[in-house]
This record gives sequence, structure tokens and C-alpha cells, in this order.
Amino acid sequence: MGTAVVDEVRRAIRWGLRHGLVRRAVGKRMQAGDLTARLMLDPATIADPFPHYATVRAQGRLVDNTVVLNTAHHDLTTAVLRSPDFGVVGGPSGRAPAALRFAVRAAGRGPLGPVEPPSMLSTDPPDHTRYRKLVTRAFSARAVAALRTRTEEIAADLLDTMAGNGAGADVIADYASLLPATVIAEMLGAPVEMRRQFLEWGEGAALSLDAGLTFSQFRRSERDIAALQEWMTGHFAHLRRNPGENILSALVHQHDGEGSLSEDELASIAMLLLAAGFETTVNLIGNGVAQLCAHPDQLALLRDEPQRWPRAVDEVLRVDSPVQRTGRIAHRDTEVAGERVRAGRVVVVLLGAANRDPAVFTDPDRFDVTRENAGEHLAFSSGPHFCLGAALARMEGEVGLRALFDRFPDLALAGPPRRRPTRVLRGYHAMPVHLSPAAVDA
Repeated sequence: MGTAVVDEVRRAIRWGLRHGLVRRAVGKRMQAGDLTARLMLDPATIADPFPHYATVRAQGRLVDNTVVLNTAHHDLTTAVLRSPDFGVVGGPSGRAPAALRFAVRAAGRGPLGPVEPPSMLSTDPPDHTRYRKLVTRAFSARAVAALRTRTEEIAADLLDTMAGNGAGADVIADYASLLPATVIAEMLGAPVEMRRQFLEWGEGAALSLDAGLTFSQFRRSERDIAALQEWMTGHFAHLRRNPGENILSALVHQHDGEGSLSEDELASIAMLLLAAGFETTVNLIGNGVAQLCAHPDQLALLRDEPQRWPRAVDEVLRVDSPVQRTGRIAHRDTEVAGERVRAGRVVVVLLGAANRDPAVFTDPDRFDVTRENAGEHLAFSSGPHFCLGAALARMEGEVGLRALFDRFPDLALAGPPRRRPTRVLRGYHAMPVHLSPAAVDA
């Protein structure tokens, strides 16, 4: 067989191991009427999961669909995410059945995706701690505060361009995606002119976070991840010749000078920083626009009391979380928040459901920018894997949404927005809007 055929066979095996088996098992549960399975595979249920989350919550604290355990409870979700008895799914747990080892070897290694080691999303301490320490300083509250003025400038430039293009726009393509993509590119020392290409690659990489992909989705995901990896490897060579004052240059030095990062670790960290640096915030801004257009009374309140914007961003994160779910595997028999979990069981924590738990949030389905405890949401996870870029995303969300509605106070949807097909990440692929005529003509 030719190389291309062998590569495609190996890709098919990888898909089968990572997604095909899961898709088949979950599909059987969905045919049997299982709601948690529908939340993974049924497009209509995924499009509006919130009523179904309430049903799952009513079914029990841990709902077993025979494939995984699920929880929609805020306290149990928090406890699982913080417990040292649980680790990330896909990490080197050593629990893979022996019968699969030959198939894994035959599948070969695919590109360095975000759901496999050495990605920070897929490693536990001590490796995860080591990786995180290398980049934490760049995302500190102090560092993010220093970026606010530059973020405001980028937002103003993008809004100027939108206004110059006439009364219609796509708020995702023209603004929500480009704002965080520009910020993270500048932070990392990556070429800003490539930001749309980064967004395209990131869209493919985001698919890999979902379990049970179709083969075509899996192929697209591997293709985009491989392209990003190839570009990043070439960019490392550029940074070695032209070092700069940025995170990627520092990571290259860490690899070359001290040898504490392998080539795979270097590439994986760099790729995750770039893609994760815009993925959550694109969804945050888009979801925020949708919520505020649907609740003009809340937008009017923010105009009268702009000091409420930070809390409004937390309320967007709570009510329509950019990340809807994640999973953890029990490393040992344990008890968490009063529930027994056997070693090897996977618990899917439904973050979007936990953020609407009535035990924590009064009238949880109501969008309320004055909600006192909005910041208790779990949109950025919790525990060791709490989102490294949470402060950056919050700042970009606040700056981005406030600048947009200050510039276009009468902004309104021009048609039904289109959701992304992903399940872990929840956001919009397109959102046509009418801009304020006065602002466009100014």
C-alpha cells in the first residue's frame, strides 16, 4: 500500500478507538431513550440543552448511562474537579485494556491534539504543574491589567472597520473572533496577519474536544491540528533566529537552554496557548451579544450603570457557558460529595448545568446582570485545571461587549444566528447584525 493509503488506514483506526467505539455505545443508549446520550449526539438537544439539564439533575446526583457517570449538580461538579482522587480523561492513567494495546500501536501517532498528553488539558500533576508554572506569569491579574488599554485599541479599530463596511455585519467573523485572536497573537509574538488562519485551525482543533466525532469531523480536526503544528515548528525556528520579549520565545529558550521541555511538550503548550487564547472568548462575546440583544432591559441597566459590566460578563459565563462539559476519571475507589465512585469510572461534569443549579442560583434560568453570586459559576472549571486565561477572557469580554454596545447602541440581530456544531464548546459560528445607523454614518 502507498503511504497515503497507510496513513488513512491508521487515521481510521485512531478514529475508531477514540470516537467510533464511543459513538456506537452512546448511540445505542440514545436509541434506548437515554437523555445524557442525547446531550452528546442529538443536534436538537445540544442546541438547547438547558431544559434537559434540569431533567438530568432531577434524575439524581450521579446519573449512570452505562458508558459514563453524569452530574448536573454544582456542589458535586466542584468536588470532582477539585478532588485529588480524579484525573483528566485521556491522561496516562495506565488503565487501558490490554486488548486495545495492539490497535493503539497499529493506529500510529496522530498530530499533537489538545486532548492527549502532553497537552496541559490532558496531564495531571506533577507534569501539569510544571507546564503551568512556565506560563502562569503571562496571564496574571497584573499582566492582564496591563493589556486592557491595548485591547481597547484593538476593539476600537475593529469597530471602525465594521462601521466603514455599512449597516450590516457578522459580529462573530468581524469582531468577536478577531478581538481575542489579535490579543493572543500579540502576546505570543505570533504574526497578527495570520489571525484568520489561526481561527480556522482553531475551529478544527476545537472539534477534537468532543467525544464521538464522525470520521469526517475527525479528519478535519487532525488536518487542522497538523497544519498548526507544522506552522508552529517553523515559527520556533524563526524565534531561535529572532528572539523576542514574548511567551513563545521564552518557551523556546526553556527548551533549548535548560532542556526541561521536550519538543512535543514545547509544541503542545504553544499550540494550546494560541488556540485556547481565543476559543473561549469568541464564544463569550458572541453569547453575550445574543443575551443582551434578547434582554434589552439588562442592556439598558448597563448603560445607566456601566460599573456593572464585570458582573454582567460573569452572568453571561454562567447562563450560557462557553465550555459546557468536561470529564474526569477516578484513579481509585473514592467518595466525593457523599457519592461513591469506583476506580476507572469516568464522570462527566455538566458545567453548563451546574451553572444553572437552583441550589446555588435563585431563578437560575433568568439572565440578571445584577446577580450577586454570578461569579460562583464554573465556566472556567475549578481545581488544578482552572482556566489559566480566565482573567484575560473576563477582561476581553468586558472590553469587547462594552465597546460594541457603546459604539452601536441600537445593534440588533439581522437574522437567526448559527451555532457551532461543537458540544464541549458552546458558541456561535455566525451572527448577522444591523448596526446603529447613526454610528455608521458618524
